[in-house]
Amino acid sequence: MPSPVYTPTVKPQPALLLMLLSAPVLSLAAPEAAPASPTPPGYTLAAAGISLALADIASFEPVQPPTAEQNRLVILAGLDQSVPVNHPDSATTAAKAFIAWWSSPEAEPVRARWQIAVVPNALPDGPNAAPPAFPPQKGFFNDPAAPEYRYLWRWTAMSSPDLVVDLRPAPQPAIHANAPALPLFPDATATASDELVNALGTGAPSGLAPVPGIRIHGSSQHLGESLQAIVARSIPRSKLRETIEQRAVRSPLDIARLLAGRYPNSPGMSYIPALAWSGAIRVSQLTGDPSFREKALNQMTPFLNGTKPALADNANLPSVAGHLAFSDLAAMEAAPEAAALARKAAEHLVRPSGSKDHFLPSATRWTDDMFMASAVLARVAGATREAAFSEATQRLLESYSARLQRPDGVFIHVESSPFAWGRGNGFAAFGLMEALSHLPKDGTNQDALLEVFRKQMHGMIAQQSPDGAWRQVIDEPGAYREFTATAMITTAMARGIRLGWLERDKFLPVVERGWRAIAVRIGDDASLVDVCTGTGAKKDCDRSHYLHRDAIFGHDDRGGAMALTLALEIHSLRSTHAK
Repeated sequence: MPSPVYTPTVKPQPALLLMLLSAPVLSLAAPEAAPASPTPPGYTLAAAGISLALADIASFEPVQPPTAEQNRLVILAGLDQSVPVNHPDSATTAAKAFIAWWSSPEAEPVRARWQIAVVPNALPDGPNAAPPAFPPQKGFFNDPAAPEYRYLWRWTAMSSPDLVVDLRPAPQPAIHANAPALPLFPDATATASDELVNALGTGAPSGLAPVPGIRIHGSSQHLGESLQAIVARSIPRSKLRETIEQRAVRSPLDIARLLAGRYPNSPGMSYIPALAWSGAIRVSQLTGDPSFREKALNQMTPFLNGTKPALADNANLPSVAGHLAFSDLAAMEAAPEAAALARKAAEHLVRPSGSKDHFLPSATRWTDDMFMASAVLARVAGATREAAFSEATQRLLESYSARLQRPDGVFIHVESSPFAWGRGNGFAAFGLMEALSHLPKDGTNQDALLEVFRKQMHGMIAQQSPDGAWRQVIDEPGAYREFTATAMITTAMARGIRLGWLERDKFLPVVERGWRAIAVRIGDDASLVDVCTGTGAKKDCDRSHYLHRDAIFGHDDRGGAMALTLALEIHSLRSTHAK
């Protein structure tokens, strides 16, 4: 069947550029500066989030972390719209003018010492009736009244700032600072307790640490001159940035240890605990610490000895997929009872089903099936070399890819919901990865599967966000930067590099950025940032069904299992390269 006809909703960069720079560009302190380029090297136009009316909250961002010699400044404008954003004296006008100056040759020496990340118009729908309340506690990112505040809160903290500046229009200049910023700006007055910059200076925003923040009031000209004065100096590295950088430099194996010790919190027969069990046993092999294996086996034993049934006659695919851990256990050490359970699950999947596809019992026809079934079928096919399992895997993946993969390589979730859900693309990538990893080379058309895999991976490059993450809806610039999609896509790319399916020079930088995006979202207590909650497809739903899925902040078995799988793959990739 042909690929589905679907027009991505992603906005081209020229449109974002127009949004960012359409207001009058003031000369600020550089009247003789050359005309601004669209973006200076190392920067891109993106979106920090989505408004209540589903408009992008446009952003101007660097695509690499700051160097040791650079400070990073985050600028927010438009939270106060007492002056219309297109007025020459609005804060938005000042922010756009500063972007234009920053993009000019005049600012090149300053760009060597600073990075900036800017949201010129925080409220693209106009003034929000809901009063701002920081830090926001609930509704990530599906608050029914003010999702903008949630997006801005998370984006600001995860942007790794040394300083945050909130620009406000006012007839008279003034500056207010939070507690960490007062030593840097001694002439400032303290901020109110419920304001953004004040909240960023207390506690641990987004699980990180406080960051200095100031609110500058004045005319557009004054605001621009104040920003130029800030980047003319250097400031100490913020505690928030130090926390992010400490997270980023942890080794993949250290993060794997952390995750294997914490997950799963709720063991059961599902792909989620199974990935964590397999990962934990692998961590024991790599570290020589038997405690991870013992924990996993203690949780698996009731299924292995029959105390708990592993496979019901009407088992759903997530439950069947849980048997991947039995196959991995049998491959890693002598465990005939585990091999028997894995084979039984594979036989369950190849029995006549009466479904529309004439195979795969309990099929949903979502991309989820590509992983849930292939994870078991491909492993058992590799272990037994029986054609029935190989052929079922091939038929499944070719059938689903023909229906769900777009010409640009991206997968929609299901034909009746033609949206590029992030984890849905992760499931497709994992299913193809598992098949290519485990299927016998003879008896299957691996070239066909490899073509589908490569097409998807190349399509993912263009969809990576500036900080290395992939989004809750892959091709929506403002969709939140989602943990599991990033972990799964990065894992598939890393294995593709390691096993020679993908070009190393092209994909390795993408993988390293994806790995960093995951590493900085894992706390030292194994808490996670922004894991999409469980998501099924709905017939004829609109994109808000996916955009408004709750994002879990804290501990989550699904996210922990995916991140553990990625950490081990990155460890293997780096170990292979070192040899």
